[in-house]
Amino acid sequence: MSVDVDCVVVGAGVVGLAVARALAMGGREVILVEAGEGIGVGISSRNSEVIHAGIYYPSGSLKARLCVEGKQRLYAFCDDHGVNYRRLGKLIVAIDDAQRVTLQGLLEQGRRNGVDDLQWLEAGQARALEPELSCVAALWSPSTGIVDSHGLMLALQADAEALGASLAFHTPLLSARCSEQGFELHMGGAEPMTLSCRELINCAGLSAPEVASRIAGLPTQYVPQARLCKGSYFSFSGRAPFRHLVYPAPESAGLGVHMTLDLAGQARFGPDVEWVDRVDYRVDPARADGFYAAIRRYWPGLPNDSLQPAYSGIRPKISGPNEPAADFRISGPAEHGIPGLVNLFGIESPGLTSCLALAAHVMNSLHL
Repeated sequence: MSVDVDCVVVGAGVVGLAVARALAMGGREVILVEAGEGIGVGISSRNSEVIHAGIYYPSGSLKARLCVEGKQRLYAFCDDHGVNYRRLGKLIVAIDDAQRVTLQGLLEQGRRNGVDDLQWLEAGQARALEPELSCVAALWSPSTGIVDSHGLMLALQADAEALGASLAFHTPLLSARCSEQGFELHMGGAEPMTLSCRELINCAGLSAPEVASRIAGLPTQYVPQARLCKGSYFSFSGRAPFRHLVYPAPESAGLGVHMTLDLAGQARFGPDVEWVDRVDYRVDPARADGFYAAIRRYWPGLPNDSLQPAYSGIRPKISGPNEPAADFRISGPAEHGIPGLVNLFGIESPGLTSCLALAAHVMNSLHL
């Protein structure tokens, strides 16, 4: 079967859904194809569900700009569409004088990025908010929150479909070829098909480099190497120890083993950092030992035997261990010279927060 359409979006995670919605809002005929069985079956459903403020990222980077913009867009979207969220606020804590210096740098970085509501707290002020916390200082980020990520994706899907977008599950992209008219795509699944489109947007998350490598005509220098960084989460049995999100000072590959709350008030800790060479979402119970040690640095009262393996996610990195964290890479015609093609690489945190801003950026890359 052959189908002609304006746009094909690959990957029905939160970013792919947001991009499909934006294209449909722009009057484009869109098909969103997904190799899995439904929306958000990959990394979009395996994260902390945090709405980030935009503190950590280098000034001027896509992560900084799109997180700050995306946070505003996301809160407004949730209000307009009845998506459940809570603006809980977050404490980033320093446990010693060296981390106190780190926090001062984060405060300055956040303000440069346009996060204008950050507050410096001394130890007593932080404990007034969270009495069980152990720290020498903290940053208070009142605009950080949590969101029902699946509810968000359902709302994006509903908008896209109401505007005429179609979704095709169990439909992996097998190969693609660039032509003067656009792209010819060969899709797998129970009913293999050929799609012809003028715009092709690769939002395949962990598989984005692999999908890009299947596009004949795209030079290999525009396809980064995928690096997989696993993060495990453990749930806490008992009443949540804190009312707000609590983060340690950030680490090289992640933001440290932090405590978040779900919308039901259940506490969970994670993610840690584990570089892996394949996708395996099983949580090793033995990793709890490292969690107890990390958490007790800021919460000495963590009881023994109170953590249970919960779930894991994998960060779709394009930089490796001991390398500086890479920025989002949105590779459009201005980079590779192929009209109508946009590849999104390295869309790790704050990708969820930035999804609507990422979609707007893709539209700009296509000049739509």
